[in-house]
Amino acid sequence: MATAFTEMFGVRHPIALAPMGGSAGGALAAAVSLGGGLGLLGAGQGDEDWLARELPIAADGGRPWGVGFLSWAAGVGAVEQALEYGPRAVMLSFGDPSPFVERIRAAGAAVIVQVTDLEEARMAVDLGADVIVAQGTESGGHGARRGRATLPFVPVVVDLVAPVPVLAGSPMAAAWPRPWCWGRRCAHRHPFPGHVRVPGRCRDHRGDHPRACAGHGTQRRPRHRQGSPMVDGEVHRSHPRPSLPRPLAGREAELAADPEAHAAYRAAVARGAVPPLPVWAGEGVDLVDDLPPAAELVAALATQAENALARVGRP
Repeated sequence: MATAFTEMFGVRHPIALAPMGGSAGGALAAAVSLGGGLGLLGAGQGDEDWLARELPIAADGGRPWGVGFLSWAAGVGAVEQALEYGPRAVMLSFGDPSPFVERIRAAGAAVIVQVTDLEEARMAVDLGADVIVAQGTESGGHGARRGRATLPFVPVVVDLVAPVPVLAGSPMAAAWPRPWCWGRRCAHRHPFPGHVRVPGRCRDHRGDHPRACAGHGTQRRPRHRQGSPMVDGEVHRSHPRPSLPRPLAGREAELAADPEAHAAYRAAVARGAVPPLPVWAGEGVDLVDDLPPAAELVAALATQAENALARVGRP
């Protein structure tokens, strides 16, 4: 499956690991690279201690690898720390990537920019992105408040940014002949550095709205952080979280500014009633019926895609 992406990075398959902040650690990134994809370390906000621990693991495998940051949260120092380990690519998501682009390019790494709408896609092209990830609204984790599903969004982005290679920012198995950027399915088989794992949780859930499946679905909700510049525009898709002492639904903005609500949340986390982080998952969670090691999953996805393309080409 030779593509512009595989040729650019010297990988076997046009598949990249989504750099899930704090979850896609060095072991997971190295495993994806070993399987023939591009493993992307999830550096998130750029915690220097976390990077010091995980970067050597990701870089140790001798295969092409990269690292991803949240543009609105990471500092230039964290990006420069990562560049010292020689990643083949740096992925920038959510926020203005422009402060980092020249530093990344000067270090000889490719610039990957994740986009959630056409305005962001145009900005990525203007900045000279080497690869663009088009994320649809059914993807797990962070996203834009308004957007399109991956199936209609990706081809529009492809036409807009051509000839820049585009990754589909949602795992659609072999249903769509595009490269993929994914993470959740293989993550349960590798350590989650920095927070509690939830083994097998995705296999017990569905992609429907929680109200349609007894609470076992996925849902997009506003994501609020104190002091976050993303408060007004950021949402996330995840499994429902256990109820807090004061219900969250429809009151996120109010509770985000309420010190008592923050104290109640911290107390609930401390006693184990609420997980410290959401369990990110997309609408394709129904398709998760096994938990293979990451390297095996990369090969399986590539095989499925080859079979699908072969079927499309038959008379």
